Amino acid sequence: MELAIYIVDAFTKQQFKGNSAAVVPLTQWLAPEVMQSIAAENNLSETAFVRALSANQYEIRWFSPLTEIDFCGHATLAASYVIFNHLGGQGEIEFVTREVGSLFVKQHSDGRIEMSFPNQCPDVVEQVPDALLAGLSVKPIQVLKNRQAYFAIMATEHDVKSLSYVSEQLKQLAPFDVVVTAKASASANEYDFISRYFWPANGGDEDPVTGSIHAGLAPYWAKQLTRDELVAYQASARGGVLYCSLRDDRVLVSGFAVLYLKGTAYV
Repeated sequence: MELAIYIVDAFTKQQFKGNSAAVVPLTQWLAPEVMQSIAAENNLSETAFVRALSANQYEIRWFSPLTEIDFCGHATLAASYVIFNHLGGQGEIEFVTREVGSLFVKQHSDGRIEMSFPNQCPDVVEQVPDALLAGLSVKPIQVLKNRQAYFAIMATEHDVKSLSYVSEQLKQLAPFDVVVTAKASASANEYDFISRYFWPANGGDEDPVTGSIHAGLAPYWAKQLTRDELVAYQASARGGVLYCSLRDDRVLVSGFAVLYLKGTAYV
């Protein structure tokens, strides 16, 4: 069996920055164990499998090298890039998902791709897990949680950028991941807030750029900063920029993408 495969760097205009995702268009779903094996072989944060239902409606599933994932933003951006730029997609795309409902995507004239996510604003955690505190070298000033991750709010941008983490401790928080975040420093005028994302229980140690978690980060920081239009920076080694907006019960997360590879997988 021959399968088309694309590798796209998401949330960046530069190759080798942002977060890489593989995209595999299908006509029918493969067996889950086969899709998992393909994702493990790709060894990227995620591999997105997409199946067309109609001209502008697709099913999408995401697999990390370890497991199937409920929700992945950067691989959705990568899949959208492939559909718009290589598969003839136009207008608004609807992705049907198994866990988070429908995701709506459109491409602006400048190439930026905008995704509409459900609002997943986190709630304050009263009892902070010991493993979270032991797993981060800097103590957060507050901890929140949504369906995806614990949110460790840090006092400064420097705390986010400089902290170290202990994967074995954070792995004990499964099925939840961990995002650390802070308001951007006054000198970083181009960004409103920054973050880093750790997911040893579900995929790897530090994720380069995590679109899905901004469905929780954006509404949190919108409340703190009293504005509905935000620019975020994920401060991993590769780095990535995300543009966020709040619209009623939706969070719009957008960014650029660039193709790295187009090829054929022989399965």
